[in-house]
Amino acid sequence: MVRLRVEFTTEPFDLDEAPAHAVVAREVIQSAELDAVDVGPFGNTAEGGADAVLTAVDSLLRKSLAAGATRVSLQVNVIGEEEK
Repeated sequence: MVRLRVEFTTEPFDLDEAPAHAVVAREVIQSAELDAVDVGPFGNTAEGGADAVLTAVDSLLRKSLAAGATRVSLQVNVIGEEEK
């Protein structure tokens, strides 16, 4: 099974306070069974096994859009094979 890295942002931005959609997206990623999670104001990354990343991305899209995101930009990269 491959390992994946997902990088994502949600919009619209608000520099004064994190919007609900950004908070929801971060909560999804931080509670998923992923490793190397890094959240920040202008971008977020996480790594993990393909199934875990793809499940998290599905939840991230559904929940952040429901919470008011008007755009979700993401990139998924294969970064190697999972250790057995």
